[in-house]
Amino acid sequence: MTLDIVNDQNEKVGVLEVSDEIFGGRVNTAVIWETVVQLNASARRGTHAAKTRSEVSGSGRKPWRQKGTGRARVGEIRNPLWRKGGTVFGPRPRSYGYDVPKKVARQALRAALTQKIKEGAVTVVEQLALSESKTKLAAELLDRLGVAGKALIVDVKPDEMVRRSCRNLTGVRVVGSGQLTARDVIDAGRLVATKAAVERLQQVLAS
Repeated sequence: MTLDIVNDQNEKVGVLEVSDEIFGGRVNTAVIWETVVQLNASARRGTHAAKTRSEVSGSGRKPWRQKGTGRARVGEIRNPLWRKGGTVFGPRPRSYGYDVPKKVARQALRAALTQKIKEGAVTVVEQLALSESKTKLAAELLDRLGVAGKALIVDVKPDEMVRRSCRNLTGVRVVGSGQLTARDVIDAGRLVATKAAVERLQQVLAS
């Protein structure tokens, strides 16, 4: 399988051979779903909390004596049965994060990239660099490449000018190939990657 390589003017300057075993196989949507759920869970803040009977305001004094009043026995006004009392088994701050095997994450990334290639939503550029940190320059570059809407720009080590210039573009993200995940790929409508990034990803996913 070959992918066309273009320059920043969207002119074809060469071709890049990629492995059919890595980017031409069946798309395993199950592992993509598994990693997306894991990443979403790990991103949850988990700061929810409810006050227990030891945390709500109120006295700890026994309202009345245990026997002889005709009323139900009660130890304190903060007990969960009373209004404004504590919550029993309420939510507490915790982490929702968990890990998936590295092989599963790599398999999911391979499947996501394969899906984008089959859809024709991958643009391979010779290199990505800007002379100045200006949003206008980044928008013009993406326009020349035919990229609109949500896009993901991938490089081995993203150029700082490119990263800064894309910060204010809605739906455009810049990531390094080492931090790329299946969720990033699936979430983007278009993938713009440098030749070096594709070669690096192919090397990593082959292991």
